[in-house]
Amino acid sequence: MIEVGDIREWRTHDVVDPDGHKIGSLEAIYVDTRSDEPAMATVQVGLPTRHRLVFVPLGKAIVGPGYVKVAYPKNLVKDSPAIGTDDVLPAEDEEAIFRHYGLPYQPGADGERQLARR
Repeated sequence: MIEVGDIREWRTHDVVDPDGHKIGSLEAIYVDTRSDEPAMATVQVGLPTRHRLVFVPLGKAIVGPGYVKVAYPKNLVKDSPAIGTDDVLPAEDEEAIFRHYGLPYQPGADGERQLARR
């Protein structure tokens, strides 16, 4: 498991897919609100004048020298729900991210968010 403190140090480092193809740059970490463990990362992708942030799960991620390797192929990550580089993830959009990757979405008993940015 990647520790929250450790993964924050990798901000701006490359995020690569299982085959080593660069997806983009690590922008932020989102933790699961129930466990406070890293759950998702946002990755900055796009053209220099049109960046956006896409979400990718950190389950089975591997940290290497100057990169974070995620368990999902580049094309799947780039097609994931995105936000602008200055935007915040709306609570109502969380479920779509989990659904995109075929992961279960479980908000809190009172409808609390499952993800929190760290």
